[in-house]
Amino acid sequence: MEEVYENVELHKSIHQNPLTNHRGSCRSKKKSGVAVLVFLGLLNVFLLLGLVILGVHSHGLVDITSDLSITNNNLTKRLQTSQDQLSNMTAERDLLNANLTEMTKELIELKMLSKKDKKCPAGWRMISCTCYLLSANRGSWDKGREDCRSRGAGLVVVNDADEQTNLAGFTEESAWIGLNDKETEGSWKWIDGTPVNFEHWAIHQPDDGGNPLVAEDCAHFRTGDYWNDLPCSSSLRWICEKPPT
Repeated sequence: MEEVYENVELHKSIHQNPLTNHRGSCRSKKKSGVAVLVFLGLLNVFLLLGLVILGVHSHGLVDITSDLSITNNNLTKRLQTSQDQLSNMTAERDLLNANLTEMTKELIELKMLSKKDKKCPAGWRMISCTCYLLSANRGSWDKGREDCRSRGAGLVVVNDADEQTNLAGFTEESAWIGLNDKETEGSWKWIDGTPVNFEHWAIHQPDDGGNPLVAEDCAHFRTGDYWNDLPCSSSLRWICEKPPT
């Protein structure tokens, strides 16, 4: 009897285990399905958030692109305006230069016309609308200055290379000009106060003679060309100048 009972119990146990296993399997499948649903739900949420963020960034990029386009257009307009202004200024400058050139020509013509009928006194030579006189006498620099003054003139002031060239053949011997450094050694001045903007000294001149006892403070044409300094008491001819009358 006991063996029969054990067989019956074993039979029940065998038939009960598949049901239990089946229920466990179903429960496991339900849990897996819920997890999948939760995962899919979270994935949808993340996708939705990504789309929202992308939309915000896309809108921001559109705004930035629009701002850059506006800025570029403004800069282009300003550049074009600046170029137009520069072009106008260049045209005005060219016009002013042309007017200045024309006015300079007219001024020169007027000066020539104003002096056309004027003449130099007898014995004087006109060179480029200026009268020059080479003295017949000789004497010191101060004597030459006084003689020129008595004639309503002054010792010649050489203003530029053209005048120097014109005077180069005026005399074949030394002659005083209106240049000296009597006040301050080495500071040469024209007698009429004209700035010394042009010089035509001979090589190594002025040198003050190298004798501290005899100063060389007055300038002269050396054989009518380059300048040299000599003691003002030296006896030379001189050149006077004055405008024609």
